[in-house]
Amino acid sequence: MTALEREDIQGNVLRGYGFPFARYVFARVREAGPARRWLAAQADPVTTDAEWDAEPSPAYNVAISFAGLQALGLPAHLLHSFPEDFRDGMAARAERVGDVGAAAPANWDAGMREGEIHVLLTLAGADEAAVVGEAERLRGELGDNGLQFTVQQPAAVLPTGREHFGFSDGFGQPAIAGVARDVVAGQGVPVRRRPWHRERPGVVHSASDPRLAWRALAPGEFVLGYDDEDGGPPPAPLQPLGRNGTFMVWRKLEQDVPAWRAFLDDAAEATGLPGDAVAAKVIGRWPDGSPLVLRPDHPDDVLGNCRARVNDFSYARDAEGLLCPRGAHVRRANPRDALSGGARLTARHRMLRRGMPYGNPLPPGALPDEGGRGLVFVCLQASIERQFEIVQARWCNDGDAFGLGRAPDPVAGAWAEPPRVMFNGRPPRFSSAMSAFVTPRGGEYLFVPGIAALRALPDLASSASGSG
Repeated sequence: MTALEREDIQGNVLRGYGFPFARYVFARVREAGPARRWLAAQADPVTTDAEWDAEPSPAYNVAISFAGLQALGLPAHLLHSFPEDFRDGMAARAERVGDVGAAAPANWDAGMREGEIHVLLTLAGADEAAVVGEAERLRGELGDNGLQFTVQQPAAVLPTGREHFGFSDGFGQPAIAGVARDVVAGQGVPVRRRPWHRERPGVVHSASDPRLAWRALAPGEFVLGYDDEDGGPPPAPLQPLGRNGTFMVWRKLEQDVPAWRAFLDDAAEATGLPGDAVAAKVIGRWPDGSPLVLRPDHPDDVLGNCRARVNDFSYARDAEGLLCPRGAHVRRANPRDALSGGARLTARHRMLRRGMPYGNPLPPGALPDEGGRGLVFVCLQASIERQFEIVQARWCNDGDAFGLGRAPDPVAGAWAEPPRVMFNGRPPRFSSAMSAFVTPRGGEYLFVPGIAALRALPDLASSASGSG
């Protein structure tokens, strides 16, 4: 396998930072030439994957939207070489991913609407004051370098270590061949176990199923310029932009915590299940992270905090969803071997997730405040359409692939009609969610260029834009 050029790949792509604080600083391009030069100068301070070994704090990354690349004055042949999904942008494709009604782009937050996001500067670190200070420093530089600051989104790990609905998050990250020092069971592709797997790099035997092993995914599923699961490199823009970059989906997702809690109470009464069991069956895990497939009747804090075992499961023995409901969130987001196409199908639709909560926790029984709360959802992939959009539109927004008809995942975003949630069993039990728990409030599709691509920006001006 070709070695990954880690010094040319931005950090937080191949391996998550795991820092507790972040700031997302957005800007628009006002003068193409100065903005290209300033962005190129960020190639040195931007954290690379190679530098991430030393865990620099704050870590710093740059992403650019298609509208941003246009505003930077890139030539038409380069712009047209980008995939259609990225060129369209998130707002133009809102209906296909379910961003309708209250979640429609017209209702998104100011500064996060169609065409408003050109550049995203991300800072993450262990010290909040340092992250905030660096964000302010960058903000001060923008106006003198052809860019205009628009909005800033803070995010931070909650004191509980969980997201606002009370669940541990971020378990199901894909293992990438050539990246992981040790492949963790459950984070790759499930395959039939073979004795010689123990000598094969990137493969680990399952501890929970003697018939199962896990292999890492091809790096081209996530980074441009390398072979993907089909054995060739994914479509990419022309050089010098087409290697060591990736595509980012950035979404601000507001969570309605009172509506979620009210649903749990109503569903518990309608089904006769305890409230914590209702929540677990909607998500597919208990709040501590232990999966229902392995612990269908009760949570297991030891398992939930065991990195080597918490993802070590498949759905082969639970086709009916009697352990983990077929419509559970984690089963939709990563069906593993549950769909008719098997594990190979799912492998083509994995994403790297790098999100973080925003807003203050809402104490039990408290009325919602005006500050809002939710999740900054960030995912990285080689193809926005094949990975993010298929997962969101076909698996989360539509239950047909799971034998559930049109029933959407109630925690994956907004929905046009109240979903009827099925809790598999004999007989199955049902409850309806009357209001959306999660509403998109803004976002964009972005390109995360490699370091060499950043440095090349000053030389990529079209004849019309000149040097600015």
